[in-house]
Formats: sequence, C-alpha cells, structure tokens
Amino acid sequence: QVQLVESGGGLVQAGGSLRLSCAASVRTFSIYAMAWFRQAPGKEREFVTAIDWSGGITDYADSVKGRFTISRDNAKNTVYLQMNSLKPEDTAIYYCAARFTNIRVIAADYAYWGQGTQVTVSS
Repeated sequence: QVQLVESGGGLVQAGGSLRLSCAASVRTFSIYAMAWFRQAPGKEREFVTAIDWSGGITDYADSVKGRFTISRDNAKNTVYLQMNSLKPEDTAIYYCAARFTNIRVIAADYAYWGQGTQVTVSS
C-alpha cells in the first residue's frame, strides 16, 4: 500500500514562489506515475500536473504552464511541485496522488492520495 504525505504549503504574496513536496512510503516508488491536483473552496478538484514513472513524460494544466514545474527524486521517494509567479487564483488545497506507471488527468484514475497542503496567495 502507498502512503503519501504533502508538505511545503503556506502563505505567499502574489508573484512569489513556493515548493511543495510529497513523500511516498512505498518499496517501488520508481514505477508509479505521480500527480498534483488542487481544490479551492466551492470548486471541483482539478488536475495541475503529472510525471510518469520514468520522469520522461510530464503534463501540465494550461493554467499553470510556464509557471509550475513537477519533478521527482526516486532516491528520496519524493515528488516536488515548484510554483513560481503565483497568483491569487492558485489558492487551494494541493493534493499529491499516485498510480501505476502512466499519466492520467482524471482524479478517479489515481488510487493513492495524500491529505493535502494549503497554499494561499495574497493580493
């Protein structure tokens, strides 16, 4: 079973940067595709970005392209989300998710989830 723990959220000013981390408790982290989703109050949970098992394929929501970067460190069983040029509309709870091998952009396709970390961007 896979357990995921997010960290790194907080309060930042618009235009600032933040890096989120997701630590996985699993023996074979390298075979899992990893993703970040986010959910704001009153909104549906939405896809942000994902990285496949090899690290060679990534995907980003149009709203974050050019500003966010996903990466993984298999030696540390950790996936990261570097967020730059943050906007107030990025405010949400950010969730880490995992599934076998291949990227998907629908939340229901991911079997394993963390508890989330709050990101708040002030005007």
